[in-house]
Amino acid sequence: MNLQRLSAIVVKELRQLRRDRMTLGMVIGIPVLQLLLFGFAINMDVRHLPAAIADESATSASRAVVQDLLATEVIELKAGARNADELVELIRQGRISVGISIPRDFERRRFEGREAIQVMVDGSDSVVQSAARQLAQLPLAASPGLPPLRMEAPVSVVSFYNPERRSAVNIVPGLIGVILTLTMVLFTSIAIVRERERGNMELLITTPVTSAELMIGKVLPYIGLGLLQTSVVLMLGAWIFAVPIRGSLLDVYLSALLLIAANLSLGLLISTQARSQFQAMQMTFFVFLPSILLSGFMFPFAGMPVFAQWIAQALPLTHFIRLVRGVMLRGAGLGELMPSVLALLGFTTVMMSLAILKFRKRLD
Repeated sequence: MNLQRLSAIVVKELRQLRRDRMTLGMVIGIPVLQLLLFGFAINMDVRHLPAAIADESATSASRAVVQDLLATEVIELKAGARNADELVELIRQGRISVGISIPRDFERRRFEGREAIQVMVDGSDSVVQSAARQLAQLPLAASPGLPPLRMEAPVSVVSFYNPERRSAVNIVPGLIGVILTLTMVLFTSIAIVRERERGNMELLITTPVTSAELMIGKVLPYIGLGLLQTSVVLMLGAWIFAVPIRGSLLDVYLSALLLIAANLSLGLLISTQARSQFQAMQMTFFVFLPSILLSGFMFPFAGMPVFAQWIAQALPLTHFIRLVRGVMLRGAGLGELMPSVLALLGFTTVMMSLAILKFRKRLD
């Protein structure tokens, strides 16, 4: 082995890495991103679950119980409700994850040792179930002459939509989004780069095809592939894991179509910036990692710090998981989940517009 020739190759590779700013950025960026995500954003100790309380008793004792519940910081009031029926409807719409119902005869029930409080939990998220059950272990304020109230005896915890607490019911709907995010972004992120590397860009330059026509033409074939992947996951989920579809099947496919369009437009934008297929795959991974960790698929959204939740709101997978779990598990309609629908539409519009503006029919 000739050390002079070996050192020349090493120097050549170092110089190439120095000129390749994308790879150099990934070398530093990926460890930093993982450290921040796992160190700050990933938090299994769930707090501030969106909740509503229907206090039909409205006595000093019931108000003291409400204050004790809020003091735990496990729940945070996000909506008002007058009775248990309104709490159920708020859970179905996805506006809250926990509903607490205090009946009119609250103090009599406590005195007799009967069920005094009902905690309703959105079982479509198994992590929320576990966190909400923490409330049943807390001693609460006592009425005059009565011992402190321990939640486990007089309180019932009712889990809606997944009473068996099966993980597959929670995972399979979100898995549709994870698969579509990885495949759709990856396929389209290498689309323009592949044209350059194979020499097809010279042919496209000589044609009258506009940038918008090329971008949209690149997207359309993959929409069918994305819907096919959605069908495969739905069929296997129903057949193997008995995952229910309580809402409209059409709404499920429309939700998937919104995510597919968002991911394809993002992939095209990446494709206009990457200089090689390897760079495109690097950038796809850079987007996929926060998506899977911050969207609520693996870790509870409510347990993340505020800055991580803001980042998650900019990711299409976050809104799709809310849509697909709402439709498949809670039976909600897209009209009741309109904020997430509008977020995906807005993301697609912005990303596609940027991709069209960034693309130029030239080789340099």
